[in-house]
Amino acid sequence: MKIKTKYHGLIDYNQEDVFQFPNGIPGFMEEKEFLIIPFSEDRTFLILQSTKTPELGFVLTNPFSFNPQYDFNLEEQAVETLDLESEKDVLVYSILTIAEPFQNTTANLQAPIILNSKKNLGKQVILTGTSYQTKHKLFSEGVVK
Repeated sequence: MKIKTKYHGLIDYNQEDVFQFPNGIPGFMEEKEFLIIPFSEDRTFLILQSTKTPELGFVLTNPFSFNPQYDFNLEEQAVETLDLESEKDVLVYSILTIAEPFQNTTANLQAPIILNSKKNLGKQVILTGTSYQTKHKLFSEGVVK
C-alpha cells in the first residue's frame, strides 16, 4: 500500500505495520491508525504518521535515551486498553516539540506514547501525580547528543 506522509513524501507500507489507537490521540480523537517511520538513520528520532491525514506526523524519540531516570507506572486501564501481557512488548516514546536551534527541542514526558509491539496497539497516556511536564528540554545545556 502507499501513503502520503508529512516528512517522507509518498511511501510504501504494509497493513500489518499499522498501530491501532482505539481511543485516538488527545486532540486528534478521530485519528486511529498510525505508522512508525524512522526519521533519522540511527532511529533516534521517528515519526508517528497518521495513515488517514498526510500532514499529521509527530516526531518521537525514546525518552530513556535522553533521560535515563524517566520512570512511571502504567495504570491498569492503559494496560487493559493496550492488551499488554509482558513488559517486553512495551515501547515508550515521547512526542517532541522541535525548536530552532535544535538544542532547544523539548519532549513531552507527561504524556508518553505507549505501544504494544506484539499486538500493534497504541495509546497516549497522560501521567497524573508526577512532576513530569509537557516540555522537558531534550538536551542539557551545552550538550548535543
